[in-house]
Amino acid sequence: MTCETDVAVIGAGAAGLSAGACLRAAGVDFRILEAASAPGGRAATDTATLGVPFDLGCHWLHDARENPFTALAARLGFRVGASGARAQRRLHLGARFADADEKAAADAAVDAAFEAVLAAGRAGKDLAARAVMPAAGPFTPLAEHWLALMSAQGPDTLSTRDFALYRDSPDNWPVLDGYGALVVAAGGALPLTLDCPVRGIDRSGRRLKLDTARGTLSCRAVVVAVSTAVVASGRLAFAPALPVELAEAFAALPLGIAEKVALLFEADVFGVAERTALDAIDVADPARAGASVLLRPGGAPAAVVHVAGPAAGALAGQGDAAMVDFAVGVLASAFGAGLRGKVRRARVTRWAGLPYIGGAYSCALPGRAHMRERLHVGLEGRIFFAGEALGREAFSTCHGAHRSGITAARRALAALEPPP
Repeated sequence: MTCETDVAVIGAGAAGLSAGACLRAAGVDFRILEAASAPGGRAATDTATLGVPFDLGCHWLHDARENPFTALAARLGFRVGASGARAQRRLHLGARFADADEKAAADAAVDAAFEAVLAAGRAGKDLAARAVMPAAGPFTPLAEHWLALMSAQGPDTLSTRDFALYRDSPDNWPVLDGYGALVVAAGGALPLTLDCPVRGIDRSGRRLKLDTARGTLSCRAVVVAVSTAVVASGRLAFAPALPVELAEAFAALPLGIAEKVALLFEADVFGVAERTALDAIDVADPARAGASVLLRPGGAPAAVVHVAGPAAGALAGQGDAAMVDFAVGVLASAFGAGLRGKVRRARVTRWAGLPYIGGAYSCALPGRAHMRERLHVGLEGRIFFAGEALGREAFSTCHGAHRSGITAARRALAALEPPP
């Protein structure tokens, strides 16, 4: 590994890769350091488990008409699908499918919860979502589940103000060939050093010194493109320590829980069209984790079961076997116990348990939404932060991370220029 460079980029997720592409275009000397054995971060595509592309992390082109990855997908030959309307989703209530009236009532309950949280946030109120959610009766678990899918947080730790800052649109399209694969392809050939966690940044001297698993790297500027959890936990340390206002901001933006279980079956056990969606709650056991399921992705005899929020965190804490048993149980309740013996392969994501990730995506704690802006300031005019937490109105998304990496790289380039 080069001992000196102009700019170091810590992290090779969507933000780090876009920062690298920007630095490459500028022709400066730079190096990207990644703790994992492959680039992509929370953008990762698995093609082995199901025999078709399946994204472990980000999957949807959110705000697709304005999303830069939409054009990149077209240029690089990645297939993108149109988003299905929510009315086409099926709802299972633990023992049976909802009828049309129940489905309409459930949709209305979810809509009312979102509208109340957004209204409070847009009015400038920075409260826990729980404080403003209307009563939803038997569909309360579904409303909470959908809020968790969007934020990775439960209603007690979800800031109404932060939630309302996110730009939403009906244009959410899946990357059929894998969003993770698209992110890596879009980055292109870059000077990557993998399996190289950075333990600390010494900012006490004229040059920054990075303490890495492969020695010390000195640089003039650094783009820190790791998750908020990595910094808040001290896995990436700073010497001297971060100023209080920055340390508070990283702690105020924890990563929530959003995990997936992918299941491949011996044959089609569902009898539904490709990419049918299923939401599942148990009205008899409201404390049980909810699930959203994508059936037959890519036409495979498979399912991807998505869980999020505190109940999902408790489930994930029991280990992979418990996650698989839960996912199979959800499907067995809806499609018959006979499918239990037809599982060929399974894969469980572990975002919360990965030491150099630490969770799904960021959402501000109640009362702390204003702290997100602090991360955009950077530190000392030579340390610049990037990642989904800095995606501004696209925070928590892959394209928000992508844009933040470009912004941070441009600021790092400006820092290299001599003063006028």
